[in-house]
Amino acid sequence: MDANQPVAGAVPLEVLEIPECWALLREQPVGRLAVLHDGRPDIFPVNFVVDHGSLVFRTGSGTLFASAAGSWVAFEVDGYAADEGRAWSVVVRGRAREVHDVDDILDVLTLPLLPWHAGPKPRLVRIEPDSVSGRRFPVRGGYRATTGPARPTE
Repeated sequence: MDANQPVAGAVPLEVLEIPECWALLREQPVGRLAVLHDGRPDIFPVNFVVDHGSLVFRTGSGTLFASAAGSWVAFEVDGYAADEGRAWSVVVRGRAREVHDVDDILDVLTLPLLPWHAGPKPRLVRIEPDSVSGRRFPVRGGYRATTGPARPTE
């Protein structure tokens, strides 16, 4: 079966335009960063901000930083619009680099980027994307907001 052929009865995915992907990224406070650590995939939740076509986050000097800095990574956010019964997902792929340039550090420190975890987060990391993609789709068996109690859709 050809992976590009639609499945009979399937509702097609809506491929999101890049500006809409960035708008959805700006609305979310946290995403998941996928890295390779010791040759195995790992995922870390991080809070982040969008800055001039890139993503920026703070971290400590542990596993996340060691696995991400200078490496190719994937970053994902998703959401669910209960009133529409639709879900969406945005994936950013690119290289993560520690912010070293003094001017860039000063710019990043002015961003509304406050770590959720109380531990020290001295490292500033920027993901420079080489691809941004997003999809939206109806949720089969999902819930929709109604005037009464929520109930499964058919």
